[in-house]
Amino acid sequence: MPLRDILLALGVVFVWGLNFVAIKWGVDEISPFLLTGLRYLGCALPAVFFVRKPQVSWAMLVAYGMTVGVLQFSFLFTAIGLGMPAGLASLVMQMQVFFTLGLAILFLGERPTLPQLAGAGIALAGLGTIASEHIGGAVLLPLLMTLVAAGFWAISNIVTKRAGKVDMFAFVIWGSLVPPLPMLAVSLLLEGPQALVALTSASPQAWFSVLFIAYGSTLLGYGGWAVLLGRHPAGLVAPFTLLVPVVGFAAAFVLLGEMVTPLEVAGSLLILAGLVLNVFGPRLVARLRAA
Repeated sequence: MPLRDILLALGVVFVWGLNFVAIKWGVDEISPFLLTGLRYLGCALPAVFFVRKPQVSWAMLVAYGMTVGVLQFSFLFTAIGLGMPAGLASLVMQMQVFFTLGLAILFLGERPTLPQLAGAGIALAGLGTIASEHIGGAVLLPLLMTLVAAGFWAISNIVTKRAGKVDMFAFVIWGSLVPPLPMLAVSLLLEGPQALVALTSASPQAWFSVLFIAYGSTLLGYGGWAVLLGRHPAGLVAPFTLLVPVVGFAAAFVLLGEMVTPLEVAGSLLILAGLVLNVFGPRLVARLRAA
């Protein structure tokens, strides 16, 4: 991989890691459902007028928009709004790797390798270690909601897989037309008109978070990622996502002052070890067999 693409991958990882801090800034002043709607409104407009619709059905776009937008991010934003630490959220969301693995077995007929199963087991042990510290505590519900968000991310991955080889940048933009109206309706129903009124007093920091989440994390992040996947094998590009929680924890520490407990550190290391085994294990086994 040339240096320019390595720098692009690191730039995407950096933006995605900072995204969790931006979410925290946003939900401090804007309701989670309304923030989700604003995120995707920014993603869709004005880009949808300049990017051609991808060659997929509207049903596929609606399925993607509902799973990744309406469900995944409404759960994630609500969890962070209820007290889920931003750094920890950046790590727990990576459980989508293993949820995707399970769904691929059920719906796509894929067969996991032994290292992938071992990696899933290690990651689950890490998640259990983190959860054990919060059983009965205020963070347990946000932790479970973050897991649900990771599950919907995995479902959206299966939807994307079903879509086939399409322009992913266009797929993201046109799929972003789906969440705004449902999220606005849910916000009005559950939070009332005061959620919209609160926008008038939102600080520049809150509006910066909206713009960063919409244009930085989603359009630039996913756009850059699509470029990398178009130039290089997925197996070469995917491991860079292992750095997202590292950036997430560091950014949360520096910008939010978040601290982690010894049990959270131990659980995080186990999850990261499981992710590494899941990504690199199958290739290592293949090389050993070839040797």
